[in-house]
Amino acid sequence: MKTIMYEDRCLRTHTGKLLFGPVGRRLWVDYLDRKPGFCGRIDFIHKTNLTELFQVVCDRDADWELAKSVWYPDRLEMGYEDEDFSFSETKSILFDDLAFSRQVWVNHSREPMTLRFRGEPEGTERDGCFFASPVLSYGYQVGGVIGWSLPEKEYVLEPGQKVELVAACQVGNLCTQTRKELEDQLAAFWKRYPGARDAEEAAKKQWEDFMARVPEFSCSHPMLDRAWVYRWFIMRHCTAYPAFGNLRHAVMYEGRSHRMNKTPFVSKGWEFSKLIPLSTSLHVTDYRWNEDHETAREFLRSFFDSADENGIPRSTVTNDYLAAYANYGVWAVYQLYLVDGDKAFLEGVLPAMKAYIQGHIKVHGDPEDALQIEYTHSRTGKEYQPSYWYFHNYPMNPKDKSTYTPLKRVDRSVYHYLNTKGLAAICRILGDPDQKTYEELAKRIAGDINRKMWDEETHFYYDLHYQTDEKAMVKNIVGFYPYWAEITNDEKLPGLIYLMDPEQFDTGNAFPSVSKENPVYSPDGGWQGNFIKGRNGCVWDGPSWPYTTAIALSALGKQSQKHEHRYDRDFWRFFRQYTNQHFRDGDVERPYLVEHYNPESGERLSDEVDYNHSYWIDLVVTFVAGVDVEEDRIIVDPLRLGLKWFRLDNLRIRGHRYTVSWSEGKDRAEAPKGFRILRDGEKIYEGDTLERVEIEG
Repeated sequence: MKTIMYEDRCLRTHTGKLLFGPVGRRLWVDYLDRKPGFCGRIDFIHKTNLTELFQVVCDRDADWELAKSVWYPDRLEMGYEDEDFSFSETKSILFDDLAFSRQVWVNHSREPMTLRFRGEPEGTERDGCFFASPVLSYGYQVGGVIGWSLPEKEYVLEPGQKVELVAACQVGNLCTQTRKELEDQLAAFWKRYPGARDAEEAAKKQWEDFMARVPEFSCSHPMLDRAWVYRWFIMRHCTAYPAFGNLRHAVMYEGRSHRMNKTPFVSKGWEFSKLIPLSTSLHVTDYRWNEDHETAREFLRSFFDSADENGIPRSTVTNDYLAAYANYGVWAVYQLYLVDGDKAFLEGVLPAMKAYIQGHIKVHGDPEDALQIEYTHSRTGKEYQPSYWYFHNYPMNPKDKSTYTPLKRVDRSVYHYLNTKGLAAICRILGDPDQKTYEELAKRIAGDINRKMWDEETHFYYDLHYQTDEKAMVKNIVGFYPYWAEITNDEKLPGLIYLMDPEQFDTGNAFPSVSKENPVYSPDGGWQGNFIKGRNGCVWDGPSWPYTTAIALSALGKQSQKHEHRYDRDFWRFFRQYTNQHFRDGDVERPYLVEHYNPESGERLSDEVDYNHSYWIDLVVTFVAGVDVEEDRIIVDPLRLGLKWFRLDNLRIRGHRYTVSWSEGKDRAEAPKGFRILRDGEKIYEGDTLERVEIEG
């Protein structure tokens, strides 16, 4: 199985703090100190900032900052050596929220060396091998039981002696679990994994089992191969099963936040490790290609469970509901159905989807048309996008609410169209009588987007003043969304050219959030020289976000497939730029995706590592391999990207396994010569060149 690794993977914003890959159902690590054991900032369900689970301490002076480490998706390896002793360690977390460390110590000195086991998280109550946090602001209480495999809490290592040990901590929610239950779980761990390497193998197998459920992709471009594994790691890393309070089902987070305050048990700052409805639809876009469709359905159940009295999903933590954000959640339900064919799930969420559409009409609608109004500039996830300030001539202080104007937004209106179109299709599938109502509404939305938001003179889609319908003449990235929604015609193709214009959106690192021609365009994210949200803050007046880059690439890819592949080369160039953002300084040995980038230099403008409010896997499936699933057929039409070969295997669609492969000019070990499509291992198409192929089913 392909894997990824990264030597000394550390945060930029917290020097020397080690990043960590594996997660449990609820337990994960913000960062670890370079010490034996689990010390640093450790989290449970949401941001918790436990300072440690356990340590193994030796009585020799050691400069642990000199320790070397290697990050893997399933473990962190650490090693240290001086003239007195050597040390090696493997740290991991098992799915049942148990953290463990396998350690090897060798005493090279002439004197005995003492090892001590301890667990003293700051701010907790401790009783022997048990600790308990205060009740957190999120409404739950964290508890842990620790132990190690040696008979006493101290162990003396004689000169020349070597010892191998395992230390572990079982963590749980004391609002739903007892101390005795945690003790029993830890006892079961020791019984299940009697050898020092057994638990390490179990962690490795859990990662391998996850990867066995996803399609296999490889190609002649090594960066794509690495990014494929890395994006699936992000999917696994950001999936949580809180099973508490408002979050009863699985949730995929936007990230395992590093931005918040690091004070133990203080949840201050922006929390990414919660349900954020903006990103759920993006998550499902990628995760639907995992054969574990039930988890994708769980994400959507959490999404609809968070709805307010108007049926609009909200950001959610275990004990509170927060802001609602624009999204294409209903369209994501339909896209998942096309892959898994589960009508029962559609029936279960149909009332919530209808409420969702009606709620958006009530809260964001305008009786004069079918477009959607955004009153709060941050609620489409693109705060400080300059079109809100266009009608006030871009004031120096954009935080003054009197200086920005609510808008009929292109992004919100396109989401509304896709959601309504998806619901119409779902009603048709289920035989629901509201099918025609939603079909007609979708047609109205598309018509109003094209009639009101399209500017014939400049060939672009613009946001509108929410009262007068005057265009805010700001070319921002959402102007490409109608091409993604496929509501454009051939006459509007000139609007796509702005993506390829160096004076507009072709800045070298796809794509800026607003055109370079805009008066307040700022590639590093300030507002007219003022960093109003700090150095790493979100300001959508120039920086590049994977979130919108993915959608713009989908727009370009779809239009290229529809128009004789005329944009294939441009797609490939921009897709490589986007893929490059997944690696620190473009080094494929260092996977490190963050929230946003300078679109000119490629500099990382944030440090929320393994950030997750975009999609990438779907771009590979849909455009590199060319697989598009419809209700009654599958279309395979790869973009002509110049790859010597590619192979997408074990792609599961409605109960069948598909393989799509291409090899130019010769047979290769990875793929036979030509273009082939297999279903359940049987060849159903073979050709000498890449072609558009339709498959019934």
